[in-house]
Amino acid sequence: MAEWLLSASWQRRAKAMTAAAGSAGRAAVPLLLCALLAPGGAYVLDDSDGLGREFDGIGAVSGGGATSRLLVNYPEPYRSQILDYLFKPNFGASLHILKVEIGGDGQTTDGTEPSHMHYALDENYFRGYEWWLMKEAKKRNPNITLIGLPWSFPGWLGKGFDWPYVNLQLTAYYVVTWIVGAKRYHDLDIDYIGIWNERSYNANYIKILRKMLNYQGLQRVKIIASDNLWESISASMLLDAELFKVVDVIGAHYPGTHSAKDAKLTGKKLWSSEDFSTLNSDMGAGCWGRILNQNYINGYMTSTIAWNLVASYYEQLPYGRCGLMTAQEPWSGHYVVESPVWVSAHTTQFTQPGWYYLKTVGHLEKGGSYVALTDGLGNLTIIIETMSHKHSKCIRPFLPYFNVSQQFATFVLKGSFSEIPELQLLDSDGSFTLSLHEDELFTLTTLTTGRKGSYPLPPKSQPFPSTYKDDFNVDYPFFSEAPNFADQTGVFEYFTNIEDPGEHHFTLRQVLNQRPITWAADASNTISIIGDYNWTNLTIKCDVYIETPDTGGVFIAGRVNKGGILIRSARGIFFWIFANGSYRVTGDLAGWIIYALGRVEVTAKKWYTLTLTIKGHFTSGMLNDKSLWTDIPVNFPKNGWAAIGTHSFEFAQFDNFLVEATR
Repeated sequence: MAEWLLSASWQRRAKAMTAAAGSAGRAAVPLLLCALLAPGGAYVLDDSDGLGREFDGIGAVSGGGATSRLLVNYPEPYRSQILDYLFKPNFGASLHILKVEIGGDGQTTDGTEPSHMHYALDENYFRGYEWWLMKEAKKRNPNITLIGLPWSFPGWLGKGFDWPYVNLQLTAYYVVTWIVGAKRYHDLDIDYIGIWNERSYNANYIKILRKMLNYQGLQRVKIIASDNLWESISASMLLDAELFKVVDVIGAHYPGTHSAKDAKLTGKKLWSSEDFSTLNSDMGAGCWGRILNQNYINGYMTSTIAWNLVASYYEQLPYGRCGLMTAQEPWSGHYVVESPVWVSAHTTQFTQPGWYYLKTVGHLEKGGSYVALTDGLGNLTIIIETMSHKHSKCIRPFLPYFNVSQQFATFVLKGSFSEIPELQLLDSDGSFTLSLHEDELFTLTTLTTGRKGSYPLPPKSQPFPSTYKDDFNVDYPFFSEAPNFADQTGVFEYFTNIEDPGEHHFTLRQVLNQRPITWAADASNTISIIGDYNWTNLTIKCDVYIETPDTGGVFIAGRVNKGGILIRSARGIFFWIFANGSYRVTGDLAGWIIYALGRVEVTAKKWYTLTLTIKGHFTSGMLNDKSLWTDIPVNFPKNGWAAIGTHSFEFAQFDNFLVEATR
């Protein structure tokens, strides 16, 4: 016989804290089946008048961009443990949905993700790590829903314009090849496909995309649009019967728990297709707990998807630690299972896509909210949150003030739920009363499967190694990118020089020679960062190879102080050499702040060794171990990452990278 349970797994002030939703909660606090004659609101949970909308699941985004970059470098068993906390059913976050970026070579928040087609005749379905991540998610939860969405696009689709809708058929073809490639090379079935993240949609493109999907036998792949605001797409759908027909889900970002009138008038599924985006502190957990309930109560949204899945990128990049958990130290193996994981579990471990919300859900009299879902087979799950305004603000949008205070809430079960055998334990009127305080989250459920998964504590946090080297000598790399390098503009991939059997047979190559169709403000130069943001005094040494005659150029850099969507304005100390026989030392990536310049014997198609030393307020540099300039004064920035890159979107190679640093 199913057992009614109360889990008070996550309470901000640990007033009656048990470890997690599920078995840990059961062991500590059996259901308080009490019919207290206490003052407070009474809330009826009833299916007599039918059910509400179908629940589509809770998920998270990997991408937008490069947010899972460091995860792939984690040693085992820690990498698998992190994946279990995210995807394994009845263990941790137990996510129902994984949404990934369709890499487009452009900067999309915290880095670039490589496209499967850098060029028109180039196809490679093993670049990046999203394929791997989807397979790992499927391995743990075969029923997980997979979504693909472009942020940026490779430049060739724009035919000279920074716009993906120049040739609608070509862009649709590009997206469909990604879906076909996922199945052909990785046996992954993509369930939903998006249009263009938080940018313009084109109604004709959406229609063409649907036709091309159908032509490829991909009728099962559904279209979600437009991953921006409610208003424009929903109004267009109401006026355009064909567009209405081909859009399966209306997805909006950061809706503040409310949906627009036109969106509701369509009768389509409504999703918060990107939300949260908040520091994974207790306040972030409060934000997540509140919107998971209220997105449905206020806006009829049947899915909420967090940006982002796991904070696995350098913390000083934009929106650091805005993941459900934190895993940003592959060199140490350290990770943190943050409180949003357990907030997720309150819903994900006790519901499944295909369940239905009850119509009788809503707000509590003295603040907070409750939802109830059923599988239609007799199971019922109730999630109650009393998150305060102070402790549940999301990063966006603005949250109007509300008050939450201590209260008693009496829940009355009616309809088919009165037939649940356990109700014999309740008061004769089929009710039970809870004492609720602010900043609490409760799950009551007939299910007995949930539990708080756990592993031994991971290794302690350690800074990035002060001495780090990589010769890129990997014959058959499992991932296309070298460990710990985080591309910020451009794409740097392992490369094999078939014409060079010697020291530089295996290198790291910047592989873009045209600017992508941008989502953010990509720099005019390509750059990949690495290391410890707190590095102050360091020596960087690297072999470099310019491939473009006359106009080509490369650099190594230290104390780089910005990345992500801010990369264009990055400051640091940049040591450049150019194929035209010149060198330059600048204080910024854009090259406006010039510390030194001069002539040097450099040409394309030859290897050179650059050395950059930064100590205190001075810097010096060497070319092929011969001093080129010394003791140039530099006062800003005081610290930052190391980096490599090119002068423009051009082919260039790097080898034997070495950093020796002190703070």
